[in-house]
Amino acid sequence: MSSGFNSKAFLNTVSSSAGVYRMYDSAGDVIYVGKAKDLKKRLSSYFRSNLPNIKTQALVSHIANIDVTLTHSETDALLLENDYIKQYMPKYNVLLRDDKSYPYIFLSDHRHPRLAYHRGPQREKGHYFGPYPNGGAVRESLHLLQKLFPIRQCDDLYYKSRSRPCLQYQLGRCSAPCVGKVSDGDYAEQVKLASLFLKGKDNLVIAELVAKMDEAATSQHYELAASYRDQITALRRVAEQQEVTNSRGDLDVIGVHYASGIACFHLLFIREGKIFGSRSYYPKVPAQTELDEVLRSFMLQFYLNADIQRTIPKEIVLSHGFDDMEALQQAISQALDKKVELKTKVRSERASFLRLALTNASNAVATKLSHKNTVEQRFLLLEETLELSTPIRRMECFDISHTMGESTVASCVVFNREGPHKADYRRFNIEGITPGDDYAAMRQAIGRRFDKLDSNGKIPDLLFIDGGLGQLNIAQEVVDEKFVAQDKAPLLIGVAKGEGRKPGLETLILGESRQTFSLAADSPALHLIQHIRDESHRFAITGHRNRRQKTRNTSTLESIPGIGPKRRKALLQHLGGLQEVKGASVAELVKVPGISIEMAQTIHDALRGG
Repeated sequence: MSSGFNSKAFLNTVSSSAGVYRMYDSAGDVIYVGKAKDLKKRLSSYFRSNLPNIKTQALVSHIANIDVTLTHSETDALLLENDYIKQYMPKYNVLLRDDKSYPYIFLSDHRHPRLAYHRGPQREKGHYFGPYPNGGAVRESLHLLQKLFPIRQCDDLYYKSRSRPCLQYQLGRCSAPCVGKVSDGDYAEQVKLASLFLKGKDNLVIAELVAKMDEAATSQHYELAASYRDQITALRRVAEQQEVTNSRGDLDVIGVHYASGIACFHLLFIREGKIFGSRSYYPKVPAQTELDEVLRSFMLQFYLNADIQRTIPKEIVLSHGFDDMEALQQAISQALDKKVELKTKVRSERASFLRLALTNASNAVATKLSHKNTVEQRFLLLEETLELSTPIRRMECFDISHTMGESTVASCVVFNREGPHKADYRRFNIEGITPGDDYAAMRQAIGRRFDKLDSNGKIPDLLFIDGGLGQLNIAQEVVDEKFVAQDKAPLLIGVAKGEGRKPGLETLILGESRQTFSLAADSPALHLIQHIRDESHRFAITGHRNRRQKTRNTSTLESIPGIGPKRRKALLQHLGGLQEVKGASVAELVKVPGISIEMAQTIHDALRGG
């Protein structure tokens, strides 16, 4: 138990109401968030003399302070708990990591928001609806939305360059906010209705449209009332179709398997009685966490995530039950304003779906454990090969990529005992060197990696250099210089390509002694080195290609006298892209704000070689 926290004095002040509690460590960081129907009873359980759970013992030993927030009900406590977990990401909570691989429908946060297909990191401000099981489902949904709500789906460059409505406006599928054919208020109203529709609140959308239709008819705005009527008809047709679909079977089926600290939730998206798609989730689980908490945490964070909206069916089937299942069911129903049932006991076809989900979850965990054991075995063999006295916790690898010296990019990838640790990957845009000078590029990249180094920094045990003796010597010089005041510096190893660049023929060079050696082509230790080398190569090439493309998209205009950043931006936005600028006539170029007829002629001649 924590010696710095007076649990008896604290418990004397705690209410027996429902609420949420936050536990802090001595540094003031939130280390755990929980909720309780009876706060006093729940918090008292942490400070018993015989705590059975090792994870709870570790948590309690770090408690320096506890905050409580009272709520009106257990349902409100669940919602608040989810918000706090998302805000603080506490180390002792089960955390559902953001997904970056499945597609979403994205509603942007512009003055005139757009609906779009999205896949990858969620960097842009706005709302993300999904994830959908595949790209086809997203495109089908976007096509349906275009018929129901006149919201733009064009990209920003196209939107900003319009001077008259496009074909979508003529077809009644966009209200043309780009040229002022709709007021900001009316457009915002349609965006709000589309958002509600994507959350599955069809009845609320129809009710709002009926009210607007009646209001327009009362005010004798009959054309507007007719447009609302048509929109209501289309929505009711979709809603009726969905009701038929629900009767045939719309549900989420979740199989859960938890073993050796790895949890997998395999979801089957059943729509119209068929498997619409499937996917696996692997939440981050603190050591010694019990299954009941893993289940509750996943369901809470997956179904009550306000940032990532989901169209949730009325039925969710789960392979295992948990204590707060009924309270969570009420919270989901309250948040969605519709009845949602959580079930663990099902028959016939639903039971077969559940068996399939459970089989997939079990296989996924077995595969993860097998991979984890394989990576661990490779690390052990590499430690043995290099005769290291301490375990390898972190490895990094550097590579340089360019095309004839153009747009040089250096990559730094990181592996830990579980394999690639992509959160710590870095790229360096190399500047101020002679084009094609790989030695100077390596010197700059290593120097920038270890700038402002302190004892708390992430220092690798091994540092691989994708290159021969020359690049290794440069890297070793920089490391010796940067680590002169440090107790321990990373061990450098050069990975020189073999004859014909064939895998298995690599020569390895130790940084300090310059000793060279090779490993057998079937050596697991060599396979680990090849993996990190290939990953650094891939990451460098991807960064270089992106930088090169970006440079080429703007360099043609940059070379024209008198074309600065503002005029370049105006040209690209007004005409819609570099290819359109190249194909534009002098008369079309003059229409761009800030471009005189003399400047238009200069641009035309420069781009056409005149």
